[in-house]
Amino acid sequence: QVQLVESGGGLVQAGGSLRLSCAVSGFFLHSYHMAWFRQAPGKEREFVAVNRWSGASLYFATYEDSVKGRFTISRDNAKSTVNLEMNSLKPEDTAIYYCASTASSYYFDYASPTQYDYWGQGTQVTVSS
Repeated sequence: QVQLVESGGGLVQAGGSLRLSCAVSGFFLHSYHMAWFRQAPGKEREFVAVNRWSGASLYFATYEDSVKGRFTISRDNAKSTVNLEMNSLKPEDTAIYYCASTASSYYFDYASPTQYDYWGQGTQVTVSS
């Protein structure tokens, strides 16, 4: 049974940092693309970052423009976890953050939520001004 479980959300002041984690079970993480999305109240779910597997042991990260330089996505295949390090947080980063996975080919529309097969339940991140 595939499960993705997020943790690490919370309340933080603007300029602060949080580290989100996604614990994966039910499949071998090393050959999956893993992503983070977020959804603010009244808004659609939006892409944040993806860590794509390109074969062998190579992985490449891509970020949404507004989080470039502030967020870092990483994975630990041995521990079956995917992390999102978030620094210099802004009030507009407030949302529920979701972890997602897919076994698509490398060149897929990684920013589209419909491309992902499995999702976690989400973790709330609130940034106060």
